[in-house]
Amino acid sequence: MPLFRPVFAALTLVGALSGAAAQAAPAACPYPSTVVFAGLNWESGMFATQVLRDLLEQGYGCQTDALPGNTLTMENALKQNDVQVIAEQWAGRSEIWRKAEAAGEVFAVGEPVRGATEGWWVPAYLVRGADAPAAGLESVSDLPRFKALFRDPEEPDKGRFYNCPSGWTCAVVNSQKLKAYGLTDSYVNFRTGAGPALDAAISSAIRRQQPILFYYWSPTPLMGRYELVQLAEPPFDAAAWATLIDGDHPNPVGSRSLPAKIAIGVSRDFHARAPELVKVFDKVQIPLPLFNSILARMSEQHSEAAEVSRQFYREHRDIWSTWVPAEVAARIDAALN
Repeated sequence: MPLFRPVFAALTLVGALSGAAAQAAPAACPYPSTVVFAGLNWESGMFATQVLRDLLEQGYGCQTDALPGNTLTMENALKQNDVQVIAEQWAGRSEIWRKAEAAGEVFAVGEPVRGATEGWWVPAYLVRGADAPAAGLESVSDLPRFKALFRDPEEPDKGRFYNCPSGWTCAVVNSQKLKAYGLTDSYVNFRTGAGPALDAAISSAIRRQQPILFYYWSPTPLMGRYELVQLAEPPFDAAAWATLIDGDHPNPVGSRSLPAKIAIGVSRDFHARAPELVKVFDKVQIPLPLFNSILARMSEQHSEAAEVSRQFYREHRDIWSTWVPAEVAARIDAALN
């Protein structure tokens, strides 16, 4: 019997692979042309984009591509069907999106990550403990008293607020919030050139136990890596929110941001011509703790999104196989082997 077992196992493996190959017949993509994705440039966006590209390419035989650009540019491109998919769309965050969605030009599909957050943050060591440098800083309304602590090196009579990069929807919202909270005279609205530059500034300050005030969000590796405290803002108000997402509104009103909902954004053309894929996107969901841990590993190991996505498909079949029919899962399995 011991000599028979390896032979039997080999035959079983060959049979299993043959069965998978038989099930993994070539697929005709439900969308009639190349599916162009928004080329998002932050970790969660890059990972989510690659997961969906792999899903369409390996499971459905689609050709995919990515077009780089900032958030607002990509929302306009989706509206015009220059791109068909935005893998991480913070639905309702911009006036462009709101108007396009109301006109039926774009669609928010599913909720691939639940429990996302965003806001203004400081490191915990600044505010916790009686001797903390910013003891008493709890709300955005307290910030004028602490501008010297967050001193801007180029305008030392003001503090520095690290906004998100120009071209992101949150840059508009945060700029309007600075006005709404009466902080433009006491804080510089500082914007880094890209997401990694913002991450580097935050990480550098925290490693040196220096003061820093910044906007941030999850899912991200940074949120799981450091102990941070979110500053309180007025409760969410829909009318106030409308003044914050409109960068030209002269009198913005302060409010917490719209409760976060991350969806998959698709163009009207994609929504109409590929309902099978839209149905799959509606099922896509990755638990937030797993998502954050994947992003942390991606950041710490400096891994490419393609490598991390492939690892996700290898290690978490129990998750992604629930998104697709069995024959599609078989094609993905065959591609992984």
